[in-house]
Amino acid sequence: MAKRTSPQALTQSVESDAVFESAAEVFRLMSAPMRLKIISSLCNAEKNVGQLLAEIDTTQPNMSQHLHTLYQAGVVGKRREGVQIFYRITDERVAMLCRSVCTQIAMESEAVKAG
Repeated sequence: MAKRTSPQALTQSVESDAVFESAAEVFRLMSAPMRLKIISSLCNAEKNVGQLLAEIDTTQPNMSQHLHTLYQAGVVGKRREGVQIFYRITDERVAMLCRSVCTQIAMESEAVKAG
């Protein structure tokens, strides 16, 4: 005889699936080191592409591609000022996760070097 799933258990399963899907999307966005660098840089202040390129060693087309991906996902926002576009963090959850993970890894790396 087949086991029946209660409506409550089914709802919790669907909610859990949505949570896991959302988390997987965040991790997918953060899977590129370049996007982590961009997020980290924008955590400090709003910047235009030229300012980001001065901090991060990459080409302008590559930077623009990653910024577009982050913008489409709602992680960064943008505003136009004259001919320049300024980017800023709009999803603080992603910024906090980036800071947390990168800080932890940096601390562990320093401990290994010192140890």
